Amino acid sequence: MSQRKRVRNFANKLKDKASLFAATLSFNRHVSSIHVHVIRATTHTLAATPSESTIAAVLNVGRGQHQQFPRACIDALMERLHRTRNATVAMKCLFTLHNVVVKGPITLKDQLSYYPSYGGHNFLNLSTFRDDSDVESVELGSWVRWYAVVIEQCLTVSRILGYYLHLSLNEQDHTQERKASFFRLSNADLLYKIEALILFVEQVSRVPESLHLQRKDLVYEVVKLVREDYRSVQREILFRVQELGKRIENLDVGELNELVGYLQRLEESKEKLVVLFVNKIKYNGFWDLVKEIKMKGLDMKKEIEEKWLTVVTSKNTELTRSTNPFLEPGQIVLVPPLSFATGR
Repeated sequence: MSQRKRVRNFANKLKDKASLFAATLSFNRHVSSIHVHVIRATTHTLAATPSESTIAAVLNVGRGQHQQFPRACIDALMERLHRTRNATVAMKCLFTLHNVVVKGPITLKDQLSYYPSYGGHNFLNLSTFRDDSDVESVELGSWVRWYAVVIEQCLTVSRILGYYLHLSLNEQDHTQERKASFFRLSNADLLYKIEALILFVEQVSRVPESLHLQRKDLVYEVVKLVREDYRSVQREILFRVQELGKRIENLDVGELNELVGYLQRLEESKEKLVVLFVNKIKYNGFWDLVKEIKMKGLDMKKEIEEKWLTVVTSKNTELTRSTNPFLEPGQIVLVPPLSFATGR
């Protein structure tokens, strides 16, 4: 380790100690406890990945029926995230926020999900984040930017679906009931939600090229958590693609175009997902179903388009199109000219 890096690590340790000391000075004991646990979970040391007990401590201090406690917890994490220019601290803040989404009580999740209305589309505000301390920090900074958008997309998907992706045990009991209720949804609603889910998958597939950083415990744990998100999203896509597969013969050309386009985009993400998750995802026929429905959609489009007929008016060469099911493909039909006098 270079002398410069030793000095920087020593300075970072002093920063963490100073932050802990400042946190204890709050007159509000509970708020002070929240800040202390947040700082312990988001230290500058890359090797010290937040433990389960450290994360659990943050989630526990953020519990409570009183809205003040969950809000104070999310505020503390956001303040820490927005003030740091250190990639390790930023990554740990995001990792802790992600744990709120995955394991946190509903009160904490709700407080986090409100933030887009305050901060705009990119509410984590990390699209320009950069840490130029050294080469490793620059690479880790690209993971910070990627991870922030993954979390944003996860929350966006939950808002569009109307429920959080990570279900509690009680909520899981209703999964089959919800799946069975899809038949009542319109084609437009199914397609709209499939698009949102695929946007999440596409963002995950935009993972930085520096995949070697997965050897770092922190990055490895981040990828594990994202993998759980992806599994949940994959399940949601599967349910909706199955339902649209049952309706495929009744979809119009526009709906078929949307469905085929979304499934093609999904397939384009597959290769990077396999590399990122090192084949640790059990696909259980997922990609086979995606390909099958896509091909059915393409066949249906071709069948409908072959029924488009060229129609020639009797007085000029203007061409129009028709989907009259009673005519043979390619049949030419003479259409009487319009009469402005009769309105025909």
